[in-house]
Amino acid sequence: MKLFIDTANLDAIREGVKYYPLIGVTTNPTLLSREGGDPVETLKAIRAIIGPDRELHVQVTETEADKMIEEAQAIVALLGKNTFIKVPVGEVGLQVTAALAELGIGVTETAIFTAGQAMLAARAGASYVAPYVNRLDNILADGVGVVSDIAQTFAVHGIGTEVLAASFKSPEQVIRVALAGGHTATLPPDVLKG
Repeated sequence: MKLFIDTANLDAIREGVKYYPLIGVTTNPTLLSREGGDPVETLKAIRAIIGPDRELHVQVTETEADKMIEEAQAIVALLGKNTFIKVPVGEVGLQVTAALAELGIGVTETAIFTAGQAMLAARAGASYVAPYVNRLDNILADGVGVVSDIAQTFAVHGIGTEVLAASFKSPEQVIRVALAGGHTATLPPDVLKG
């Protein structure tokens, strides 16, 4: 299983890339706002810390397809080719994913709650699909089970999109996701250390 750190905290990212075998960083608007300051400057600082070869996943904030596509292009132009655009699943998200994939921009389709959503996102061209493990558990669903369903569906149909499991509260959840076939996981700093 490949690992990301899920934070916008620059000190946590510095520590993460120093000690752990991370392939990149995932962020979202909430994580960026927690750090204060200018989000664009924070993203540039993250890219400087992780270098050009690690992946950086950044979520768009626009809600209309054309504006989301423009924002995504601007983000990639600013942060480099190993920048993946996070797009929430849904009709507009699928439309944006397909358009960005055609432009050669990597997409992480987020807020995946079912294997059906993951299949649609993969077929639209997503590089990654991100099921939210702990959020699923919190609504009395089975987060690890959803990851397993997605991984099995992708394996049966030869789909190359990776399952990037997110929303973890314990290291035990991470290991269960790994055993269920999750390809990648993004971990908050405390879970990574655990």
